[in-house]
Amino acid sequence: EHDVSRVRLLQRNNKTMKIKQTRSRIRATKAQKDALNALGLRKLNRIIDVEDTPVNRGNLRIVRHLVEVVEE
Repeated sequence: EHDVSRVRLLQRNNKTMKIKQTRSRIRATKAQKDALNALGLRKLNRIIDVEDTPVNRGNLRIVRHLVEVVEE
């Protein structure tokens, strides 16, 4: 249920989103690790505020199985 459509729904209302890393990066590919780094996610269960930009949306799409959008 942590899919891109939910991210899009939140993006219409806010200029920022709260993202939480819920799964480990250990078995992630290099592209997924790079996307997590670009989003600023480095440890599990950390919540960060991310600006709603096309670049961040693309990174979220790459790691959608490792993160969740936290409802505010």
